Amino acid sequence: MTVPLPDLAAMQEFGARIAARLEPGDVVALSGGLGAGKTTLARAIIAALGHEGEVPSPTFTIVETYDHLPVPLVHADFYRLEHPSESEEIGLDDYREGAVLIAEWPDHAGGFEHEPTCLAIALETVGEGRQAIVKPGEAWQSRIP
Repeated sequence: MTVPLPDLAAMQEFGARIAARLEPGDVVALSGGLGAGKTTLARAIIAALGHEGEVPSPTFTIVETYDHLPVPLVHADFYRLEHPSESEEIGLDDYREGAVLIAEWPDHAGGFEHEPTCLAIALETVGEGRQAIVKPGEAWQSRIP
């Protein structure tokens, strides 16, 4: 399924639709080139869940947690990982327990598309806007945003 995202308002609305359907254990795997909008979409999801204030990019920290949200959330950016085993070294499984994971650059952590709770979203630049190519895992079939 392809979702056109011509502007920031569309990205924020798409993020809100995803946020409304999240459940603990879900993974939102965001892929796409540099500047494709991965962090922008992650910020839209986190804001739609009720976070007020800044949402820093986890590019350098790798993991940011949001335990105060109605659904606890972990926002991770795996761009700097050199090998998928490094996700184990940072304790990713511990962070994920009972939480939603938003994963930027999921392939750097070994990928998550094999998990039934994964909503894989590939973002692409289209003109001045973006488009999202959405691949829902089995658990997302009845709640595709």
